[in-house]
Amino acid sequence: MTAPAPGRLRPVIAIDGPAGAGKSTLAAYLARCFGFLNLETGAMYRALALKALEDATPLDDEAALARLTEYTQIVLEPRPNDSNRVLLDGRDVTARVREKDVAQAASQVSVHPRVRAWMVARQRAMGAQGGVVMEGRDIGTQVFPDAEVKIFLDASDAVRGQRRFLQEAQSSDAPSEEAVLAAVRDRDARDRGRASSPLEPAPDAVLLDSSAWTLEQVCARAEELVRAKIFT
Repeated sequence: MTAPAPGRLRPVIAIDGPAGAGKSTLAAYLARCFGFLNLETGAMYRALALKALEDATPLDDEAALARLTEYTQIVLEPRPNDSNRVLLDGRDVTARVREKDVAQAASQVSVHPRVRAWMVARQRAMGAQGGVVMEGRDIGTQVFPDAEVKIFLDASDAVRGQRRFLQEAQSSDAPSEEAVLAAVRDRDARDRGRASSPLEPAPDAVLLDSSAWTLEQVCARAEELVRAKIFT
């Protein structure tokens, strides 16, 4: 059994990977399985993006976004068997941050180094005591490089695009499958190519490629990894 890192009471499970790989679903499963808190860091970027949209702050203006963080409070409240409740300056924006325009804005906001530094500091504070599953794109490399378990969940862009298309297919303004795949590839390019904390596996992360796996198989394999690493 791996002891928690110095200063932590319980272990941290870090899950990273590109858009559409299934990180949120896997994180929620592992949190339920082991009695940990599930913290969705992507929701924090979406909350800041929402504030930028509401304040008409240009998404490509890093200095303006950094100033915006100076009077911004983002709180995640884990909920059993559900996604986090997201509070922006005390206001419940849980549903709003899931909408398409906010998600697209978040991918632009997240490329800025000063924004990421602000987020990383808050994410570290949220998970300081351990007992959390934290998912995102730089958890194992920047937020918790000393996490007891690091998983990099991946899948081919074609598979991830199809998953996203099926998720959005029921909406009245659903894009075409080609448009969804193009959006996935565009997001990948921003995430992997940004100067600050690019998306990449931590050297000691376990890589799971879910391209040919069912959701149940992915969860079962990850559960095995966690049990072997911190519970045996």
